[in-house]
Amino acid sequence: MKLFVTGGAGFIGSAFVRLLLSLDKAIAIVNYDKLTYAGNLANLDSVAADPNHQFIKGDICDSAATARAMAGCDAVVHFAAESHVDRSISRPADAFQTNVAGTLVLLQAARELQIRRFVHVSSDEVYGDIPPSSFSVENSPLVPSSPYSASKAASDLLVLSFVRTYGFPALITRSSNNYGPHQFIEKFLPLMITRALVDQPLPIYGDGLQQRNWIHVDDNCRAILAVLERGRLGHVYNIGGPDVRDNLTMAHTVLEIMGKPEGLISHVPDRPGHDRRYALNSAKISRELNWKPAISLNEGLRQTVEWYRASRAG
Repeated sequence: MKLFVTGGAGFIGSAFVRLLLSLDKAIAIVNYDKLTYAGNLANLDSVAADPNHQFIKGDICDSAATARAMAGCDAVVHFAAESHVDRSISRPADAFQTNVAGTLVLLQAARELQIRRFVHVSSDEVYGDIPPSSFSVENSPLVPSSPYSASKAASDLLVLSFVRTYGFPALITRSSNNYGPHQFIEKFLPLMITRALVDQPLPIYGDGLQQRNWIHVDDNCRAILAVLERGRLGHVYNIGGPDVRDNLTMAHTVLEIMGKPEGLISHVPDRPGHDRRYALNSAKISRELNWKPAISLNEGLRQTVEWYRASRAG
């Protein structure tokens, strides 16, 4: 199988590429990435010389270049996105251009090229703020709060419209908060870890009690692979981590692992429209595809802290 991966130099995309190339599978990968602020070729150093990996620098909003790069591929896994919420608040047009217009370009190219399977990688943020102790299921209403989550919800609906209108062979995954090595430092956990390494204050929005469902990036990638290989066409699959913890608790856990003082925590004004709780019910993917997370949050956090510590030392 020849696989077209968008955003494959980013955090989750590169983890997916590394996973596939580590497996004993007859898979060739065309890795298509614009290399914006969050894309980094260093994430692909371990597979740069692999004959089954071809990197092409390109923009998913460029229809001609995208179609040329996708030609000859059998399936698509679409990671490319403007995924930082704060950036989407200050520059919403960028999020919609990449996440909606770019997804439309991919769908049109994939349909014309008769791609056999198209996996659209989305987010739990499309469900918006949910009540305490509740969990979103795949048919929960989409009630996005930020420009980022609104753009992802729009792209999800666009994908599903192609399924309904054209019989297009697409699937959607919605994962909870990912963490792990290689994540861009603007994201919550890398920011906490890298600032703690140099004894700088850890900025916590508001009271820090915003609850998130955390999943190690490798667990998410294994789930996405299962959806690619065995998921039911036209279906959505939630991919949730094993734990729900609030941001303040996560920051305290990072400091404990690193042996740093709790006084480094610094509360800052909350960001606009900040949701209080995201959490996913993953029973469907567990039942249908026999997937469940394998990496505990505490184990994954320790591994992640050690990776950032080693990266800084190197």
